[in-house]
Amino acid sequence: MPKYFGTDGFRGEANVVLNVEHAYKIGRFLGWYYGEKKEDGPARVVIGKDTRRSSYMFEYALVSGLTASGADAYLLHVTTTPSVSYVVRTEGFDGGIMITASHNPYYDNGIKLINRHGEKMEEEEILKVEAYLDGYSGEIPFATREKLGQTVDYAMGRNRYIGYLISLATRSYSGKRVGLDCANGSAWMIAKSVFDALGARTYVIGNEPNGFNINEDCGSTHIGKLCDYVKENHLDVGFAFDGDADRCLCVDENGQVVDGDKILYIYGRYMKERGKLTGNRIVTTVMSNFGLYKALDAAGIEYEKTAVGDKYVYENMVSNNYRIGGEQSGHIIFRKYATTGDGILTAIKMMEVMLEKKTTLSRLAQPVTIYPQVLKNVRVKDKNAVRKDEEVRAVIERVTEALGENGRILVRESGTEPLIRVMVEAGTLEECRKYVDQVVDTIIARGYQEA
Repeated sequence: MPKYFGTDGFRGEANVVLNVEHAYKIGRFLGWYYGEKKEDGPARVVIGKDTRRSSYMFEYALVSGLTASGADAYLLHVTTTPSVSYVVRTEGFDGGIMITASHNPYYDNGIKLINRHGEKMEEEEILKVEAYLDGYSGEIPFATREKLGQTVDYAMGRNRYIGYLISLATRSYSGKRVGLDCANGSAWMIAKSVFDALGARTYVIGNEPNGFNINEDCGSTHIGKLCDYVKENHLDVGFAFDGDADRCLCVDENGQVVDGDKILYIYGRYMKERGKLTGNRIVTTVMSNFGLYKALDAAGIEYEKTAVGDKYVYENMVSNNYRIGGEQSGHIIFRKYATTGDGILTAIKMMEVMLEKKTTLSRLAQPVTIYPQVLKNVRVKDKNAVRKDEEVRAVIERVTEALGENGRILVRESGTEPLIRVMVEAGTLEECRKYVDQVVDTIIARGYQEA
């Protein structure tokens, strides 16, 4: 199991958990590793970043490492994670790197590694990177003379991605009033460019990044701001992205949130109606709401449940040739068009259903009744110790018995942060809060909470 890289990259507070030396060494290893596998010419690696102040520091460190090992580094500059994936898989790069901590606060950052197919790098390869970081794989030779790598401004790759998104729309958005919350992150220029080109009247917030305000009271993790904005401006629909724009949540014309579960239902049903839903199945995670499954049952649609993480959703989709899957949080994968969650693509797909069926987003989402759900995160010193603690396990078992068939509890470790996530679904919010607090209070009483 990887030591540094979680389900969504190597992530943590910049220059505390993830520092500039890590970035340099990752570049050094990948530049050498990809170069060793090339029969002719230098390795080519494409790099994108989000708007955090520290992203520039990590970009320069990665470039230094890559070029010192003889690889050419192609810079997309500020762009989205799915755009890096798209450029890698369509333009013959050996790999890609995205510098982002996604929905985390500005002081965190992360490094996501992407293989030549535009997918998240395989664990086997990640372990080789980590072995070098920890000094287990020896020294790597420096490139010299004509073997030194170069840096290439590759903004054109980002522009090709924008063109690709525009090409996927089935109808003009003329006359539609669309709100966009770009989270002061990667989508701050791209999203508006796409929707403007498609003819929408765009209303944009979260589009003034300053290096410190990414995800701050905006974007998909603070969607209340967009809800209010849609209502105040009488918009037809709103879309909120996260820091690197690989997720999207929607807001209907009434200012109500349409989350990832409802997005899966809306587009999955639309695919079924057109005979496009392979296997008659949607891939979800264990975090999806009871209400989604009840609505899918009523629509005659089957489903898979994976561990939390779009990585696991995608693996299931590939193994079984399914075409749509995702998470409640808004990571939605349309496998025909992308190898990762893509927030702007998700928005385009929601517009497609609205326009083709000539109806509103609220009507499309209406069949899904979301069960009350409470989720609390506890920052802990040792996730493994919490998971193994007998008293914590005992209280989880008691809650499970109390809920019976009328609810569920899910306690899991974050794949990217030192957090234990406790979620309960039940008939009422009061029940949810009561049972979540029982578990959280036990974790704190046992002394696991980080000061």
